[in-house]
Amino acid sequence: MMNFRILLTIIVTLLLPAGAHTLEVGDADPLFQDDAVLELTITAPFPALLKRRPNEEYLPGSLSYTEADGSIVNMDIGIRTRGNFRRQKRVCPFPPLRLNIDKSQTKGTVFQKQNKLKLVAHCRDRSERYEQGVIREYLAYRILNTLTDISYRTRLLRVTYIDSENKHDDRVQYGFFIEHKKRLSKRLGLAEIVADKIKTDQLAGAYSDLTSLFQYMIGNTDFSPIAGAKGENCCHNSTLFGNEGKPVYAIPYDFDMAGLVNAPYAEPNPRFDINRVTQRLYRGRCAHIGNLDETLQSFRENRSTIYAIIQAQQELTPKTLKSITRFMDDFYDVIDNPKQLERRIVKKCI
Repeated sequence: MMNFRILLTIIVTLLLPAGAHTLEVGDADPLFQDDAVLELTITAPFPALLKRRPNEEYLPGSLSYTEADGSIVNMDIGIRTRGNFRRQKRVCPFPPLRLNIDKSQTKGTVFQKQNKLKLVAHCRDRSERYEQGVIREYLAYRILNTLTDISYRTRLLRVTYIDSENKHDDRVQYGFFIEHKKRLSKRLGLAEIVADKIKTDQLAGAYSDLTSLFQYMIGNTDFSPIAGAKGENCCHNSTLFGNEGKPVYAIPYDFDMAGLVNAPYAEPNPRFDINRVTQRLYRGRCAHIGNLDETLQSFRENRSTIYAIIQAQQELTPKTLKSITRFMDDFYDVIDNPKQLERRIVKKCI
């Protein structure tokens, strides 16, 4: 039986005005309107970049790619490393990158309206498991896009990295771009909110419930929609968006610690009673559990689309595809079993 506290929360939530996660969402920029792999070349002083790992200074480089009509586009860029955990040499010999492109160069190209772009890189050279991890994390974003437009868009890449100092052989690796938060803000018609922390009741309830179940689906516990990590602004691996007097949307990003990705370096947070990242733990708020029926309906209605996206990802090896499919099957087994749903989700809300 559902305990009285949770039952009361559901009743109160249902009596409150709906915090629907439906917005008038604009079209994505050209770079993120296509799911085809974008092949490009980045030339930069990679030995210096990987040794110094600048977090603010951009080193000079260039980017080139071939347009659909066969013409080659060349752009000057600035390039630096970024991130916290993955920027450490012991974790990723090849860390995530940030590109700075002058907008004047992007007119009429697929990069139109782009300026600063996050690039999720492969972490380690000559490692199939790490490169498959890139595809896995990219799929996490694609799955969230399927469930809600209020999410970061991504674009899968096949990148040739050329060392402008001629000290290192070329690398050819998968990666992906992440939509800039300013472009997401414009697309959603919401302002970014900078705060130390926020209260649960400020969050858009239906959206918060949906993203919490999504995080459970992909096996991610490395997030918080209401607080930042120690010494950081709110919120951990989430960006806050909203307008004055309206509910706040904590839009998640960075899924490399999720069980769906199963990165070699990923470990569960020691404060949670789980032994591995592939072990799911629900971290949704009890205040939003009244939206669960609507949320479950969305996940069930989108099941075939989600599986189709996974199956169509040709860059996955058969072994990875089998692993992801089994992982997703386990999730749907839980939400389609009333007893498991009650025990592993409803009673685990916080």
